[in-house]
Amino acid sequence: MTRAREGIEQVKSAAGAINEALRDACSNNARCAAEYAAKVIEFSGTNTDATLDFFIQLVSVKSPSDVVQLSLTHGRKSFEATTSQNRELWELARKTATETAEPLKKGFAGALPKAA
Repeated sequence: MTRAREGIEQVKSAAGAINEALRDACSNNARCAAEYAAKVIEFSGTNTDATLDFFIQLVSVKSPSDVVQLSLTHGRKSFEATTSQNRELWELARKTATETAEPLKKGFAGALPKAA
C-alpha cells in the first residue's frame, strides 16, 4: 500500500470515529434533554397544585391577620420549593453537559492520533 493510501485510510478511520462520537453525544443529549423536560413538567404540576391549595385556603380565611399568615407561609414554602427545584434542574443541566461532552472527548482523543 502506498504512503498516500495509508494516509487516506487513517483519515477515513478518524472520520468514522468522530462520526460515532457525534452520534453518541447527540443520543446522550437527547436522552438528558427529555429527562430535563419531564422534570420541568413535574415541577409545573407540583407548583400549580400548591398555588391552587393556597387559593382554596385563602377563600376560607376569616380575618386579615389570617390572610397575612397564610400568605407568609405560602411564600416561604414556595421559595423553598423553587430553590430545591432550581438545584435539581441545575444538576440535570450539568449531567446533560457532562454526558454530551464525554463521547466527544473520547472520540476526538482516539481519532486525532489516527489522522496524525
